[in-house]
Amino acid sequence: MKVFSSQRIDWLGKIEYFVPVWRRLPISPPNQLTLLRIVLTPFFVYYLFSPDPVDKRIALTIFFVAAVTDWYDGYVARRWGFVTRWGKFLDPLADKVLTSAAFFSFVRIGYADLWMVLVIVVRDFLITILRTYAEYRNRPIDTSGFAKTKTFSQLVVIYLFLLRYIVVTDPLFHPSFAAWFEQAVPPPVMEGMMAVVTLMTAGTGVIYFVKNWSILVHLFTTEPHDHSAERNPG
Repeated sequence: MKVFSSQRIDWLGKIEYFVPVWRRLPISPPNQLTLLRIVLTPFFVYYLFSPDPVDKRIALTIFFVAAVTDWYDGYVARRWGFVTRWGKFLDPLADKVLTSAAFFSFVRIGYADLWMVLVIVVRDFLITILRTYAEYRNRPIDTSGFAKTKTFSQLVVIYLFLLRYIVVTDPLFHPSFAAWFEQAVPPPVMEGMMAVVTLMTAGTGVIYFVKNWSILVHLFTTEPHDHSAERNPG
């Protein structure tokens, strides 16, 4: 255990050696990872709809890598002090771009109804915009535990639907296994899962508005405070 602990300390020490260099970069490492998530999104969609089965596997890998960067950029930002307003805006936006691309892809495949996806996407982008504006006005809106559960549920649905699509369409998998997977996750189950995620997403949106109504009213009924006027009187 002591050997493992010392190795971990040495590894962190090597990483921290580069932190001063990272701070001189025009874009911090966490924001680079966040931008990478946005850049990977069109590649995910392209490979997902490619007729080549190998490309579909690449699409699943791309989505997994992009999802991992979502966790890692937040860890790096908090661990080495790279938390910025730009990052607070860009990170949730990148998440919504990636998940929205996946959900719209499911509409194209026939795995989801358009109206459900529109509810999810509109709610997610609306709340993201409101949270960003509230952060800009120094009146941050708290994230509820139910909202985090909603995000987790969305990811579960996306991964399951991607796996089903790839297993059913990829000749790499034995036909009997593909048939079993298709029966294990039949269209009624998929529709039910989408309905639950849609209700959870809409519900958390309502909770946001009810819980933070006074903050939202304040944001849109008062003028932003001009700090520059205080620093430069006259």
